[in-house]
Amino acid sequence: MIELIPTQLIIIAVGLAAIMAFIGLNGLVLVYLERKVAGFIQRRPGPYEVGPYGLLQPLADGLKLVGKQMFTPSGADSFLYWLAPMLSMAPVLVCFLAIPFGPHLAIFSDLNVGLILILAFTGINVLALCLAGWASQNKYALLGAARDISQSVAYEIPLLLSVLPIVFMTGTFNLYEISAGQGSWPWQWHVFTQPLAFVIFFICALAETNRAPFDLPEAESELTAGFHTEYSGMGFGVFFLAEYAYMIIACSLATALFLGGWNGPVISGWWWFLAKVYLLLLVMMWFRWTYPRVRFDQLLNLCWKWLIPLTVINLLITALVVAL
Repeated sequence: MIELIPTQLIIIAVGLAAIMAFIGLNGLVLVYLERKVAGFIQRRPGPYEVGPYGLLQPLADGLKLVGKQMFTPSGADSFLYWLAPMLSMAPVLVCFLAIPFGPHLAIFSDLNVGLILILAFTGINVLALCLAGWASQNKYALLGAARDISQSVAYEIPLLLSVLPIVFMTGTFNLYEISAGQGSWPWQWHVFTQPLAFVIFFICALAETNRAPFDLPEAESELTAGFHTEYSGMGFGVFFLAEYAYMIIACSLATALFLGGWNGPVISGWWWFLAKVYLLLLVMMWFRWTYPRVRFDQLLNLCWKWLIPLTVINLLITALVVAL
């Protein structure tokens, strides 16, 4: 019976199961890390009551979410309301399939459109947040969704322009080949030839994942919780898990494109990839608990007046150098 199933299908099924386990485990780890980083920056101990050093606090939070009642607000479009969180999480699984975690830990190492696939599927999340805000029949949720669409559309332009120089230099959209083409030492990574593109990519990643100081679609002090104001229990939990998953995807993309992927001094492997990803995640958390939220006009001015012109200039210079 097993022989009748194509080998590639078995690999995809096992890969999807591993990715779902990885996303769930990372959700628990990142919730704990986020709280500890927030506590450290605000001179608080952070979670320490549940389990040794508070290690079981994320598990308790997860059980609390699972146990909460899930209900549909009065007047809401029930179908679209519950479709939104599933639509937000579904593209995550596809995006992880294209990420090369190591030389022998890549599900599709020969996927020659891996970069395009990730950029295309992450865009679906904007549609999910739009549906969540519109279907909730809540003015704060609708305002949050409108902010998310404006923010995502604006920042997708410099995000795409910041990765194109790497494509020009390597001549491929295959993330495995881009990672493998970089050396083991930091000065052999693309971040040293494209530092401006890396900085702009990271700023855009913060905006695309709605992380502070660009968390205007949620903005607790202005919109309660923005697009997911009306969600409770695992409805909110799925959005929360999806946000952390998109953070991992953004940091994985930055690692593969700019930071040498799995390459590192002494012995290269998946451990270097994860170390770089978690370092970038810690920087994201550091920004969240350090910098205040920008105003919406400041957010758009930064994008249209600075990031887009700079990425265009950087792209033209790179194209000229490659052509010569």
